[in-house]
Amino acid sequence: MLPQASRVIAVERETRDTFTFTVAAPGGGSGFAPGQFSMLSVFGVGEAPISISGDPGEPDRLVYTVRSVGPVTQALVTRRPGEWIGVRGPFGASWPLAALRGKDILIVAGGIGLAPLRPAVYYVLRRRGDYGRLVLLYGARSPQDMLYRKQLSAWSYLPDTQILTTVDYGGLSWRGHVGVVTTLFRYARFDAQRTAALVCGPEVMMRFVLRELETRGMALSDVYVSMERNMKCAVGFCGHCQLGPHFVCKDGPVFPAARVKRLMERYEL
Repeated sequence: MLPQASRVIAVERETRDTFTFTVAAPGGGSGFAPGQFSMLSVFGVGEAPISISGDPGEPDRLVYTVRSVGPVTQALVTRRPGEWIGVRGPFGASWPLAALRGKDILIVAGGIGLAPLRPAVYYVLRRRGDYGRLVLLYGARSPQDMLYRKQLSAWSYLPDTQILTTVDYGGLSWRGHVGVVTTLFRYARFDAQRTAALVCGPEVMMRFVLRELETRGMALSDVYVSMERNMKCAVGFCGHCQLGPHFVCKDGPVFPAARVKRLMERYEL
């Protein structure tokens, strides 16, 4: 429950309201698993759960991509190198990548949901021989709202890797796909029988992605979702993140889709 002081190393603007910042891992770093999150605090302002979006192969630093939507996140994104924040964690269940060796990996992300999935991409690329094809489908509101644009472009040139992006509103200068992320499935090249899918984004997006995957013959036992919602304490005390019988902060945020699909379809649960 006690945050540790961590020094900000670097801050980079991603979009008009989203920043990626790097902090020194408390105590020199104990590592994290892709999909886990931390509780970040600015002293005197408050605390918020933020997914770790950096490379798990670099345990001495923690990277977070934060959208400014309230007092705590605004205070976080305005930190400068050399300043300090509080860090608790890492917490939560991770993407089960070790258990998925030998499979093709399909990653589907919407908006800032790409941030919790980026460590999974790093993990697969560091162990490229353990996996088959890597396919990433990413949807954003507009070209100006897309995260990690240079990195996505670089990944698209890697062998056995397919990167597809789309936006809701493209504008006159946009030459890519326009539409929701599920429209990219018609262009994605993967074999549903040998593929595992990792999905993160708005819940309405994830519901439609699950339906699309089932339509294409993928078993829900091979699909995992990140249910990052309403987390407050990270240790299951407050109950803010309860989802049916589950506490998202303790039992998730990564869940097998088969376990939570019915709960996701319950109105206002």
